[in-house]
Amino acid sequence: MNTPDSPSAAPASLHDALLSVLTKAGSGTLSAPEIAHAIAPEGDWHRLLMPIRRAAVELALAGRLVIYRKGKPADPNDFRGVYRLGLPRHD
Repeated sequence: MNTPDSPSAAPASLHDALLSVLTKAGSGTLSAPEIAHAIAPEGDWHRLLMPIRRAAVELALAGRLVIYRKGKPADPNDFRGVYRLGLPRHD
């Protein structure tokens, strides 16, 4: 059973919403607050910050997005501080 603090607590709909926002952003990257505000522009988007982080880690481990720290890809299992998210680049 998933609790709100468990690593796999992010629902599939949050994964879909996160990927949708990144797809609309194109090849750029977005911060977690930018993504949260895009998902819930009129609501309490602050409550989405930790779930977005958990979803980002899950999606990064699956190869569906990249977590950037200081402009470079970060290890999804070991990053701290300010980060940005982007879709994998197929250069």
